[in-house]
Amino acid sequence: MGITVYVSTVSSNVDIKKQQQRINMILSSKKFEFEEVDISSSEDDKARMRDICKDPKALPPQITNGDQYCGDFAKFELAVEDEILEEFLKLK
Repeated sequence: MGITVYVSTVSSNVDIKKQQQRINMILSSKKFEFEEVDISSSEDDKARMRDICKDPKALPPQITNGDQYCGDFAKFELAVEDEILEEFLKLK
């Protein structure tokens, strides 16, 4: 299935928008193939994201690889800083 980034295009939270943009920019610049799923347009997608995260209150952005939960923005940033992005994305 591959890498999925759960996002919300209607969020009024500026921090969430910046986090989503940063994830997109980094994954694109490193040439990772990924899909963005907008949870604001589908309750099913929101429920799936929260189910995979095992957190009924999880907010985007959240990152998965198939049905494996990778982490949220904070964990993504740590992986980038520690240069372990492939491991974080469960590609290794």
